Amino acid sequence: MAKKGPKLQYIEPIGARVLVLKDEPKRETKGGIALPDAAEIPTITGRIVSISRQVAHDEDVPLKQYDKVLFHPKNAIPVDFEPDNKHFVVPVEDIVAVFRSSPPELD
Repeated sequence: MAKKGPKLQYIEPIGARVLVLKDEPKRETKGGIALPDAAEIPTITGRIVSISRQVAHDEDVPLKQYDKVLFHPKNAIPVDFEPDNKHFVVPVEDIVAVFRSSPPELD
């Protein structure tokens, strides 16, 4: 019997990158019209699952775990972490917005 390797439990991005769990694609328009699978509206939002040490210690990058973000998918690297999950390693420069419940304090 072949020995199986250890199960992957955690992904830690390296460099100026974050791990994002992409939101589910839209299956319905705002007006309530159901879309066929072939006509999905592309979604480029998701939640940060983990951040690299470099990002965690960079005061100029206002990202933290569980932030909802908008990202440019061109340089995002898909990761097969678990079945049916959509994880992506995304460079910080491709994070274009962070969703917040209130505006940040300005110095």
